[in-house]
Amino acid sequence: MMAANTSYCVGPAVLAAILAHAAAAAPAEACGLVLGAESRIDAAVPAVNVAERPERGFEIDPATLLRVHREARGSGRSVVGWYHSHPNGARQPSATDAARAVEDGRLWLIAAAGQVTAWRAAAGGPVHGRFVAVDLVAG
Repeated sequence: MMAANTSYCVGPAVLAAILAHAAAAAPAEACGLVLGAESRIDAAVPAVNVAERPERGFEIDPATLLRVHREARGSGRSVVGWYHSHPNGARQPSATDAARAVEDGRLWLIAAAGQVTAWRAAAGGPVHGRFVAVDLVAG
C-alpha cells in the first residue's frame, strides 16, 4: 500500500499531457498511468481505453499496464496512480469510479473541464463514501 500523502507536486508538462490526451480522446474517456516517487508526479503515460463502452467508462489496456510497471521497476519511480477523463465535465469521481476503486493508496486523477483534480480512495471518504481530495501543487 502506498503512503497517503495529502498533496503531490506535479509539473505543468504532466498536467498539459493529461489534458491533451483527454481532449484528443473525447467523446470517449481517456486513460493512462501516472508515475512518480514519494509526493511527486513526474510523468503521465497514456493508454488505450479498452472498456466495452469507452464513452461511459475506462479500462486501461492490460499490456500497457504491465509494460509501465515493468519499466518503472529499478528507475526510482513507481506507478502512483492512474488518470482518466470525464468528458461530461464532472471534476469529482463518479459513482462508477467509487465502485471500482481499490483502497491501495494510489491516486485517481480526473481530467475534466480543462482541469485535473486528484483523489485517493479511502473508506468513508466524503465523495461517494469512497474518495478524499488530494491537492496538486505546481512544481
